[in-house]
Amino acid sequence: MNDMWHKNHPERRKGSMVVVALFLFLLSFSLAAEEMILKHATFMPLWSPQAQFAGYYVALDKGIYARYGIALKILESGPGNFPDQALKEGKADFAILWLTTAIKCRAAGMKLVNLAQIIQKSSLMLVSKKSAGIRTVADMDGKKVGLWVGDLSIPPLVLFAKHHIKVQAVPQSHTVNLFLRGGIDVASAMWFNEYHTIYSSGVDFDELNVVSFSGEGMNFPEDGIYTMEQGLHKDPALAEAFVAASLEGWRYAFAHPDEALDIVIKYMREAKVPANRVHQKWMLDRMRDLLMTGTRQEPPGHLDEQDYGYVGRVMQEAGLIRNYPDYNDFAWRADAEKK
Repeated sequence: MNDMWHKNHPERRKGSMVVVALFLFLLSFSLAAEEMILKHATFMPLWSPQAQFAGYYVALDKGIYARYGIALKILESGPGNFPDQALKEGKADFAILWLTTAIKCRAAGMKLVNLAQIIQKSSLMLVSKKSAGIRTVADMDGKKVGLWVGDLSIPPLVLFAKHHIKVQAVPQSHTVNLFLRGGIDVASAMWFNEYHTIYSSGVDFDELNVVSFSGEGMNFPEDGIYTMEQGLHKDPALAEAFVAASLEGWRYAFAHPDEALDIVIKYMREAKVPANRVHQKWMLDRMRDLLMTGTRQEPPGHLDEQDYGYVGRVMQEAGLIRNYPDYNDFAWRADAEKK
């Protein structure tokens, strides 16, 4: 019946085809318009894909950044790829830096801004075997201490200067092999990473002596989200959206840890980074401990002014910087921008 109707009414059939074509055109235009309104942005974490950055990879994979209007690309980090340099050269719109690195960069004239302080508690530690008899910082005087090359060595250098000791600094790679083989007396370690790697290599926790920086009164905030001042002033809404989406990514990761680990490991494999699920689970659990400190019910984002002043002051006293900017010039808040 319908076929006969169309055969007898070619104009109607032609009209329905026009309606379908118009509908498809409008649909494709709508999708294209939706895609066009996304703002393209680039982001560089501090290192290769791992659970330390789970919130960002989860936010990307679950479409959270897109929901906040951002078409995000996460750039390759790791050896030879430095987030501060990527910011300076305009290759990255956003990056993860330690507070010590950021203060050093600002003191050198680089106009970067703290958008959000993700890790507000130091997880850095100096690890030795009990058999070495190194129980305190003073015991490290003259010892071979593994230090990461670059700005990640700033906190240990400040600690040694504070205690007026000199160590034999030995460049430490991204592995703990040198420590395990007895090549150094003390290893630099992050609570969420190398500390567990040493344990996984067959050294029990009770065989180790640990000097934690927070325990030494040097609670240096670590991972923070940074951008350049010029870009921030050009598009503060993009910065606000990036921070909000990132924090939502962290909330989702902690609420769905197994899914978060699946996502992180997928990106690790794409980057050809060895992926050990047990180790990544330890890392994600420790990140939860670091981000959800005290009575916090969600990941933090605010850089404490006292923490900032303390870190800047001790870096200055150690001779690592001549001066550092006022807190209000260094730390940005979206609500302050709107006033």
